[in-house]
Amino acid sequence: MCGIVAVLDHPYPADQARALAVQQARALRHRGPDWSGVWVGAGAVLAHERLGIVDPTGGSQPLLSPDGRLAVAVNGEIYDHERHRAAHPAWPWQTGSDCEVILPLYEAHGPDCVRHLRGMFAFVLVDQARGDWLIARDPLGIIPLYTGRDAAGALWVASEMKALLGVCTQVAIFPPGHVQTRADAEPRPWYAPTWTDFDAVDASAPVDHTALREALVTSVRSHLMSDVPYGVLLSGGLDSSVVAAIAAKLAPDRVESGGREAAWWPRLHSFSIGLHGSPDLAAAQVAAKALGTVHHAFEFSFEEGLDAIRDVIWHLETFDTTTIRAATPMYLMARRIKALGVKMVLSGEGADELFGGYLYFHKAPDAREFHEETVRKVQKLHRYDLLRANKSLSAWGVEARVPFLDTDFIEHAMGIPARHKMGGDRVEKHVLRQAFSGWLPDEILWRQKEQFSDGVGYGWIDGLKAHAASKVSDAQVAEAAARFPVSTPVGKEQYLYRSIFDELFSLPSAAATVPVEAGIACSTPTALRWDASFAGRADPSGRSVAGVHTHAT
Repeated sequence: MCGIVAVLDHPYPADQARALAVQQARALRHRGPDWSGVWVGAGAVLAHERLGIVDPTGGSQPLLSPDGRLAVAVNGEIYDHERHRAAHPAWPWQTGSDCEVILPLYEAHGPDCVRHLRGMFAFVLVDQARGDWLIARDPLGIIPLYTGRDAAGALWVASEMKALLGVCTQVAIFPPGHVQTRADAEPRPWYAPTWTDFDAVDASAPVDHTALREALVTSVRSHLMSDVPYGVLLSGGLDSSVVAAIAAKLAPDRVESGGREAAWWPRLHSFSIGLHGSPDLAAAQVAAKALGTVHHAFEFSFEEGLDAIRDVIWHLETFDTTTIRAATPMYLMARRIKALGVKMVLSGEGADELFGGYLYFHKAPDAREFHEETVRKVQKLHRYDLLRANKSLSAWGVEARVPFLDTDFIEHAMGIPARHKMGGDRVEKHVLRQAFSGWLPDEILWRQKEQFSDGVGYGWIDGLKAHAASKVSDAQVAEAAARFPVSTPVGKEQYLYRSIFDELFSLPSAAATVPVEAGIACSTPTALRWDASFAGRADPSGRSVAGVHTHAT
């Protein structure tokens, strides 16, 4: 996972612009500890902090076209880069980097090059000959990206908001699935998903469990592209366990050679974390033993987690309660993963959104409501779970990949009629569990949903609530809107996190990048009307949903 900083349309002398970009890029060095690169053009500077995963010795950035006309700084992975290389045999390839394919694709298609990329990415490309530039972000926002303007009017672009502090007068999220060129006053959408429309899905269609399984296996295979040691996050829940099961089967062969060569690191390593005696630690051990992974179970104490909260808020750039609760154990785990020499991990984010896996989905009144809530959840992932997975791991130079959110797999999963996904008297994500019958022990395959911040140990959330109650008064919460008129925090725990956030990110527009909305067990506000009891128990913990009883099959 890399970090990028771009300064576009600036009025500064070249040496001053370079110095400014290098200065601000230092704030992103945790994302790319392996190498730093800078390119300076007319009115534009690109700075890159690299985490080398594909072609780690030869793929340094920014990348240039052979004639020097094009320069690009990329954060992400292009999973189908081999296909593009084969389709452009005349291009004089200079590296083995997957990101280099953006250059010939731009040459051929201009800004529409993004429509040909399968992967996760955020990049800035400068076209010197045309006096143009292109900013682009992947369909769901797996990779973070922010923009800002400085006092001189220059446009800044960065992987994290902290790289814009001290130079920009305002900041904003660059939206997922959007591009912007010099001619565009604002980012414009390039990704137009078909899966948002409930009526576009044939409600009478059956579930093809074999096709579902093969679609996810295909996605995981593409996400194993790596020239460095990798692993899997394994909480012992369904989603991470399914990804780990697939990866364990594929690990002996090198995917880059189409399976014709033995993998460079054939033994798969898995990682879990929790308080002593946590449900996730126990379940992960069961899954790891069944899959034959080299498993690393890490324990943390409540005090260690509490000590890390300020650093977590700094790295994640949020004060959202759910995100901080879940990100803190992940942040602590990432440091231990990095210590073992692993630079990339697969994770299970996205399955709950695609298949309605959160416990509150059991209360969905009908298939249309169920589907529309999955759409809302998927489209908001970049502000919650994807932000957490990316930034908590990037804090220690580890890359997170999320196979469930491959665009081809999303099309497949969202094309399954919602009536098949609805729980009723069945356990949530029933169709996914059936698709992988026999791949995992039944106690893992049919384990009920346990949100990560709960599964690491129930004492974690309870302790955070108690700590916040001791630090924040009722009067402070009552007057929160006066102190925080933008994105006003809700409750004592979020008030505490917001106070820390404002110490670190003082721009009013910084707070506006963080969503504040009511919900229960990670629901959107819309789903609160599904059950009258939800309104009085609005808390992101999965334990706030009462009366949900499911059967295994």
